[in-house]
Amino acid sequence: MITVRARLAGVAVQLPETWVPMAEREAQVAAASASFSPPPGLVTQLTGVEGVHLAAPDEQPSDLAVAAARKALAESGHGADDIDLLIFAASCQDHTEPATAHVVAAKLGLSCPALDVKNACNSVLNAVELTQALISTGQYRTVLIACGERAADATRLNVPDAAAFARAFPGYGFSDAGAALVLTAGDGEPSAPGVLGCRFVADSAAWSSAVVRYGGSAALREPSEEGRYFRMDSTAMRSRLRALWPGLRLFLDELGLAWRDFAFIGVHQVATGDIRTMLAVEPTMPADRLVLTLPRHGNIASASLPLQLVRARESGLAGPGDLVALIGLAAGASAGLVVLRL
Repeated sequence: MITVRARLAGVAVQLPETWVPMAEREAQVAAASASFSPPPGLVTQLTGVEGVHLAAPDEQPSDLAVAAARKALAESGHGADDIDLLIFAASCQDHTEPATAHVVAAKLGLSCPALDVKNACNSVLNAVELTQALISTGQYRTVLIACGERAADATRLNVPDAAAFARAFPGYGFSDAGAALVLTAGDGEPSAPGVLGCRFVADSAAWSSAVVRYGGSAALREPSEEGRYFRMDSTAMRSRLRALWPGLRLFLDELGLAWRDFAFIGVHQVATGDIRTMLAVEPTMPADRLVLTLPRHGNIASASLPLQLVRARESGLAGPGDLVALIGLAAGASAGLVVLRL
C-alpha cells in the first residue's frame, strides 16, 4: 500500500503572444514553396486546428518552461529553495548537450538535481509517473516538472509537391507552449489528493511511423531537407495507437473506476477526428468531461494535457477532491493513462 503520494500543488501554462490563423500559415507554405500551394482551408478541415502559437525567434524551450514554472511555483506557494528535483519534460530541447533541465534550473535559480525526460508527446505524463515513484519512495519531497515546446519548428513550410505536403501534413497543427507542474509529498490514503496510479504501454516497432530525424546522429550521417521536419504515416500510427488502447482500458478496470467517475478527462489532441473516434470506441466516456483546446491552440505536444487541466480548473469543470484522467498518445508508439485526485 502506498503511504506517500505525489500531490499536485500547482499547474500552469505559458502561451506565446503570437497567434497565427491557419489561413496565414497556409499562405506561408505557398510563399515558401516554388511550385505548390496547399488547398485553402484543408488543414483546418482535416485537423480542426484554426491557428497556432509561435514563439519569438529568440524564445527557447527553456524560456517557455521557465515562464510556466514561475506561475506554477507562485500558485503552489513554493520557492526555489523548496524544490528537491527539477525535471524538464518535452519533445523539444535547447541543446543536444547539456540537458535542458540545467538551463531551466539556472534561469530559475535552482540548486537541486536536474534531469530531462523525453518521450515525444508523453514526456510530461512520463515525468508525472517518475515523480510519483520518486516521491512515494521518499527519494524527493517536492518536484518541479517544467515543459517547453517549440513544436512549430518541426513544421515544413517549403514543400516541393503534394506528396511531400502529405508526409508533413500532421505538423501543420504544431504549436508552441510552455507548461509546469509542482508535485509534493502527501497522504497516501485512497481518498487523499494525489496520483492514484499510472500505466504506460508501447509498440516500439512503430517508431519510424512518426519521426523528426534532425538533431540526432542519423541525420548527420544522412542529411536531407525533409529530415529537418516532422513526417508521419498517419494511418500506421493511428493503427498502432488503437492497438495499445486495451492496455489502458484494463488499467481503469483494475482501479475499479469508470469514465463517469471523472470530473475531467484529458486527451492528447492532434485532430478533432481522433477525439470523435475515441468517443466512438469508448461510448461510456462523457464528451462533456473533455476540454477541447486543439482548435484555438493547436497541437502543443507534451504541454497539451497541462493546458487542458488548467482550462478544466478555470472553467470549474474540475476542482479539489475531483478525479481526473490524463490520457497520453505519442510517437514511438506510446500511450499512457495517469489517474489523480485534485
